[in-house]
Parts: sequence; C-alpha cells; structure tokens
Amino acid sequence: MRSVAPSRSIVEATQLPRLIRIGHNLHVAAFGLMKLLPARYMLDRAAERGELDWGTTVLETSSGTFGLGLAIVCRLRGNALTIVGDPAIDPGLRRRLNQLGTRVEICEDPSPEGGYQRARLDRLAELREEHPDHYIPNQYGNPDNPAAYSVVAEQLSEAIGPIDCLVGAVGSGGSTLGTSSFLRLVSPDLHLVGVDTPGSIIFGQPDRPRLLRGLGNSLVPGNVQHESYDEVHWVGPAEAFHATRRLYGRHCLFMGPTSGAAFLVASWWARCNPDAQVVALLPDEGYRYLDTVYDDEWLRAIDLLDAPVAPEPVEVAHPAQELGGWSRIDWNRRRLHDLIGVRP
Repeated sequence: MRSVAPSRSIVEATQLPRLIRIGHNLHVAAFGLMKLLPARYMLDRAAERGELDWGTTVLETSSGTFGLGLAIVCRLRGNALTIVGDPAIDPGLRRRLNQLGTRVEICEDPSPEGGYQRARLDRLAELREEHPDHYIPNQYGNPDNPAAYSVVAEQLSEAIGPIDCLVGAVGSGGSTLGTSSFLRLVSPDLHLVGVDTPGSIIFGQPDRPRLLRGLGNSLVPGNVQHESYDEVHWVGPAEAFHATRRLYGRHCLFMGPTSGAAFLVASWWARCNPDAQVVALLPDEGYRYLDTVYDDEWLRAIDLLDAPVAPEPVEVAHPAQELGGWSRIDWNRRRLHDLIGVRP
C-alpha cells in the first residue's frame, strides 16, 4: 500500500522553489514567493529566543513581497502586523495585505537622502519608540535572513550536484548571501553574480529614482556582504522587462521583472561558460505585473515596448560611472570601499 505524505501548512508547502532546467547548463530556482522563506525563519527564531510571543505585534518596512511573506506567516501564527511602505505598494498588493489583516502605512514623500527607504526606516523607528514591546524582524540587517536559505542550498546540491555559478538579484542581500554561503561550504570556488539596477547605491552607483523595483536600494543593507560577490551586473528596466516576457514566452515561466533580470544575466553567463553549471534564483511570480510588464499598452506609454535592448553587458571600469541598459564589472570579492574609494 502506497504511503501518504503528511499534510503541511501553506508556508511549508510553498516556501521552497521549483527547480527547472531551461538549458543544457542552466537551471532556475523559481519561487512562488521567495520572501515567505525568510519571513517564517526569522519569526521562528525570534520566538525561540523569547523575542516574539503569539500576541506580539510585528512591525516591518517593505515595499513588496517581504511584507506579503510576513503577512502570511503572521496570519497563521496569530500575530498582528504593521507594514511601513511607500507608493511602490500597488493597489493589488495592498488589498492582499489588508485581507490578511495587515495594517499598511504608506510614506508618501521620500527623504532628501536615502529616498523612500530612509523615509520608511525613519517612520519605523518612530513606531518602535511608540510601541517598544512590538517586534521588528529587520530584514536588512538580521542575520536570520540569509541563514534561512540553507535549505535552498541543500535542495540545489541534492537535485543538481556541484554548481559553478549562482546568479541572483540583490535587494536586502539575504538570498544571494545565504544561498552562496552554504553552497561554498562544499564548493568554495562557487562564482556568485549579483544583479542590481542603475541608480541603486548597493554596489556604488549614485542614488536616483528607479523604474525597476524588487532589487536595488537607496541604502546599503547590512546583509549585503560585498566581498562575497565575484561579479556584478546592473540591468535596466527595458532589458529586465523584455527578459521577463521572454522567460514566459519561451520557457512558460510566469515570473516578475526581478526574476527576468536574473534570468537575463544567468542566460548570458551560461552561454559564455558552456561547461559550467549555472543556477538563477527567480524570486516571485508575475501576477503583480499583469497590468505593467505584461501589458503592451503600459510598456508603450513609457516608451519601452519597442525600445532597443542590449544583447550583452558593457564592461565598466568603475561602479560609480554612468551606466547604460546593461553593464557588468568583475567585483572579485572586494569590499565596496575597495572599488569606490579609488577612481579609475
């Protein structure tokens, strides 16, 4: 008689990615909602340390899917949740958060330095002063964020075997740092490629408004360890949006633009290194982007529907120089100051 697998919660059933081979040397780890994994892990560890009880209110800042991951976990645990966000939280995401019982507070105006990210963190600090008994996960600086990805590294190793190159978008730094750190316990020479976007300061660019969201930042998160990265790519919105649609049209993977950016870079790297085994981390599905990235009229309205896209990255000598649609630099596991402290 065939045994029946035990039932699992929605978090346990969906927190890990689907591993899909889309080329002879290219696999993708396609998450339904990547941030569900660290959200659960961070709250579980906080509860073990006595920092979080069932009745504790959780406070956090997020403009995207980490807020949704927390909302799901908090709903199941019975914790109230307040998310401090910005206008990047679209109406659809806000409805999903509200229907899970999450209170959403929007910072309408960016700070002069640090943009919306600084405005959100400042408001979070004010709320913490008002409610010192609430718990703040701190996705940008909490080491439990990258630690959550040990199970992803184990899943990749068991399913694929030795991996030569890992490609992932960088926002909080958790997924790329965590997955690569655990993979390097077995393969120290693993090549880590971080994917950012022009106008994000994470890897030394001057801060400016960014159309491509879900990666990049106006502040450098504590969980970004620059000396972990071998290579950095900056992908612009035209390249990311077109790659996202190509990922769906060619491989039937319906993902968001952050995933499209990672897919673009990983595909190029796999072509350039045909003997290497390459894995791309794809953070979330494309349902938030039906009216934007997947809509011809929206792309036409912002002049990106037929915009030319770079077929390959342009090599740059310094991370702070003006970038085009797709650029790259050999980072070589250096600290940020090692690259931006000296001009070429």
